[in-house]
Amino acid sequence: MSKTDPLDDWLSTQPTKVHRRANRLMSVVRDAYPIGVPALIVKSQTDRLGDSGGYAFHLGTPDDVLRRICSWLLTHGEERVLLDLVHELWTRHGREDIALAALLLANLQTVDNVWMVLGEVIGSSSTAEALLLSIEECLRAKHAPPSEELLIEWCQRSLAHSHLALLVCHAAWIRAKRPPLSPTLSDQFRSISYPDGDSLLVRIRDQMLDS
Repeated sequence: MSKTDPLDDWLSTQPTKVHRRANRLMSVVRDAYPIGVPALIVKSQTDRLGDSGGYAFHLGTPDDVLRRICSWLLTHGEERVLLDLVHELWTRHGREDIALAALLLANLQTVDNVWMVLGEVIGSSSTAEALLLSIEECLRAKHAPPSEELLIEWCQRSLAHSHLALLVCHAAWIRAKRPPLSPTLSDQFRSISYPDGDSLLVRIRDQMLDS
């Protein structure tokens, strides 16, 4: 007897009409996240929501499962609807939602500037981990880093956007073999607010400014 895959089997039963609206896909992907994930893992992750970095939920869905869901969406969906889905996933803000939104955004072919879109969808209190999920996927997909002008605009927009600027600049800086920052950008990073103590953001800032 041939062995079937529960996720593939379940996705194959979804009607074509679910791809016409992002709100329908929101329900579909939420139901898909725990398929194949042992119940004890789901319960353990859900019980630790207080330590889950501000996510609405964290089910423990493996990265390879999220990539398969993303592939299914890209294969059968319309990019206009999927871009709406990226926005709605960020709004619901489960850990799996943010990771799936990152995969989708990085791989949509009709988005001219993924960084502009990312700047539009992040919330006012987005965590460093949530931002890094999208940053890493977009850079992995070979999107060029944002311009210095956009980074400066983010630094002056909100706390979350200033942290987005710092994190994406650092990720691109590492990949570019750590070139010196411009004086203007360095001044911007010095002037934004940081958490008290030895935080990840402070260490990233110091690494770039002290090199």
